[in-house]
Amino acid sequence: MRIFGLTGGIGCGKSEAARAFERRGIPVIDADRVGHALIAPGGSAYDAVVRAFGNGILAEDGRIDHARLAARVFVDPEACNQLNAITHPAIYAEIARRCAELGEGGAQTVVVEAALLGENGRTNPMFEGLILVSCPVHERLRRLTEQRGMDRAEAERRIAAQSDPESKRALAKWVIDNGGELENLQRQVDAIVAEMVALR
Repeated sequence: MRIFGLTGGIGCGKSEAARAFERRGIPVIDADRVGHALIAPGGSAYDAVVRAFGNGILAEDGRIDHARLAARVFVDPEACNQLNAITHPAIYAEIARRCAELGEGGAQTVVVEAALLGENGRTNPMFEGLILVSCPVHERLRRLTEQRGMDRAEAERRIAAQSDPESKRALAKWVIDNGGELENLQRQVDAIVAEMVALR
């Protein structure tokens, strides 16, 4: 089974690309959803995250409030690194388990959607290749403010907190240009799926 990573900065449209791969029969694992499950009460990383960041990140029901946690880590690189050190090993272990399960079910190709792939010029060895969704910053800001309702300052903070997606071009097997119409993204995904099938 071949595993490919799908990445891009916030507002680039990687989730739209992920849905396009799914519609074409390629299973997609969303690393964010995996991470959210792991820091839910009872999840393997819940206790460690609460110990690291305190009860101030908890909602009244005891769940980790993602907005409060994000407010801490997006403005503090050290806090972000601390959170990643806690959660990433557990996330990759769960992704590997799910990939194995999909392989046993007959899947020949799996895509893993995650914003942080390719950081520091490296990719996890589990991935055969990286798919980068690229989009100009001005368009990312427009999407975050107009479609997600963020104020501009928050959108700019979120973008600044991530590494520049364009720095990952050298690592990418495929680059999807998502600065235009949705139909253009769909055509690019079609071409990539055709190449994935040819690799089997």
